Amino acid sequence: MIGDKPMADHSITRLGRWVSDPRGMFSRRARRPRASNVIPSLLILALATWPACSKKEGGEVAPTVTIQVATAETEKIERKISTDAVIYPLRQAALTPKISAPVRKFFVERGSHVHAGELLAQLEDQDLVAAVTDAKGAYEQAQAAYETATKQSLPEEIQKAELDAKAFQEAMQSAQKVYEGQQNLFQQGATARKNVDDANLAYIQARNQYDLTRRHVESLQKFGKEQELKSAEGQLTSARGKYLGAEAQLSFAEIRSPIDGVVTDRPLYPGEMAAAGSPLMTVMDLSEVVARAHIDQQQAAALKVGNTASITAPGITDEVPAKVTMVSPALDPGSTTVEVWVQAANPKERIRPGGSARLTIIAETVPKAVVIPEVAVLTAPDGGTSVMVVDAQNKPHQKSVKIGIRDGDDAQVTEGLQAGERVVTVGAYDLSKEDPDVLEKTKVQIEAPPAPEPEKGGDESKGGAKGEAGSGDKE
Repeated sequence: MIGDKPMADHSITRLGRWVSDPRGMFSRRARRPRASNVIPSLLILALATWPACSKKEGGEVAPTVTIQVATAETEKIERKISTDAVIYPLRQAALTPKISAPVRKFFVERGSHVHAGELLAQLEDQDLVAAVTDAKGAYEQAQAAYETATKQSLPEEIQKAELDAKAFQEAMQSAQKVYEGQQNLFQQGATARKNVDDANLAYIQARNQYDLTRRHVESLQKFGKEQELKSAEGQLTSARGKYLGAEAQLSFAEIRSPIDGVVTDRPLYPGEMAAAGSPLMTVMDLSEVVARAHIDQQQAAALKVGNTASITAPGITDEVPAKVTMVSPALDPGSTTVEVWVQAANPKERIRPGGSARLTIIAETVPKAVVIPEVAVLTAPDGGTSVMVVDAQNKPHQKSVKIGIRDGDDAQVTEGLQAGERVVTVGAYDLSKEDPDVLEKTKVQIEAPPAPEPEKGGDESKGGAKGEAGSGDKE
């Protein structure tokens, strides 16, 4: 038989080693045909390889690859930072009484809207009212004593000193007249020198006594009156302080709201003891909320106060617009992240504090950027990026590019690509694995991307925004 001949076996092996591939490529057959099937195999292989051999005579067949493409467009792109956050109220006040007393009455319930200064609860205050009455009486008494001290006449001691000074003054004046009379008589020779000296001595003694009493009166008038007024004034000040303190203690029995808001917690009931320093109720201002998030240092470096943001919370279908109000200047020591606050209006109080939310912050906006689909970007092991570009002759070429902002399914190309160029979105990875000489000969067939599911009430005939189809692009 022919299969037993070496030459025939060798020929069959070579013919049976290659078969035509439906894509126009060739693949190596792994199995060697059995001798019993040599003749049928020869016929089958001859028929299968005849078209390929006839094409090979005219030139090597170029492979054809089916791809999808998109056009690089100039449009706005935004750098967005998304993270989880916790919702807090704009303002919050935990009302804690300064005194311990039973609750006499609550004027609000949980969920009540209140205003700043509004009376929310009243504590028992009978003992405090009595203390205020007593302090008020003591204050009024001290005030009367002070007024008396400022308007009353000189004390008796001052009056006695003034009388003594007046008597000594009269005695001095009398002694002075006697002395002057003795001097006249002595000049006339009618009296002795001794009488003149005695009269002079009596006058000097009376004058000294008068000066002493006069200084005593002045001292009493100056210091005695001043000390008396100071004493009365001190008693009045002390009484006033005690009275004001008692009134302050009485005011602590009234619990008033310091802010406009909603009562979110009220743990006690009327009659229960309210302990000093323990929260009696909580009021939150829910007109606006603050979403607090911890963000990585690199991402936070691009943020600043005033950045536009949005908040998505459970139970809310639409995004709530917001703005960045605080970017912490320091890192959190526990997580080494940066705390960022985003504030949003909450007019209908739909966002509840204490819950979680999804936060999206727009860190940067490029109004005119070259944008391509993210799936078109090829990333090499070394981190380099490139895209597969299809030229006007539907020839694929690989281009190195630099990627800027990535926003969902879009990516910004900062270098290496111009607007209007077509990039491969489906099939780019397979093309990138081809050798350069094979890629140069490769032809592409562009197919339309799958049409998105039409929205209710939308136009079902609309396709993708950037995808392109070319049914006549096959060469």
